[in-house]
Amino acid sequence: MRPVHDIDVIILVATALASKRRPAELAEIIAAAELIQGFIPFVEKLGEALQRLSSFGLISASENGFALTPAALEILADQPKMATTEDRIIAVKGGLAAYTPKGESAAILVTVDQLRAAIQSHKISRKTPGKNLLMPKPKIDRHFKVEGRWRRASATRGRKS
Repeated sequence: MRPVHDIDVIILVATALASKRRPAELAEIIAAAELIQGFIPFVEKLGEALQRLSSFGLISASENGFALTPAALEILADQPKMATTEDRIIAVKGGLAAYTPKGESAAILVTVDQLRAAIQSHKISRKTPGKNLLMPKPKIDRHFKVEGRWRRASATRGRKS
């Protein structure tokens, strides 16, 4: 039995989150990983995790970016519908522990400079006023509105004569 690293699970879920409709760029994967765990993982750990997952045949690279393979999609398909993020990460970790690779795949080698550039572009994109879909939505401040009460004009009072 091989060990399953926590960063492998985070990167696999982040790649699934970032590559829904098209292959994800490295900065999008980093943004999704930050959204999942609250901070950006170390550069060395990111490179090692991408290399491990690609050598197991779970992540593939193309000219456009990174995408999940059918084996990774099968691991991620067994998720509970109404689970929290922590429960989903635990379920994916169990799926990775039970997964046995079917042969060797080519490992994706991402340099430290590429990872640092992707982290920098993600940090810059966080500060721009554009819409970033991978960041959590801010809570709406509703202090100005009283729920369930409508303002009504007070009833007129008749005079006594």
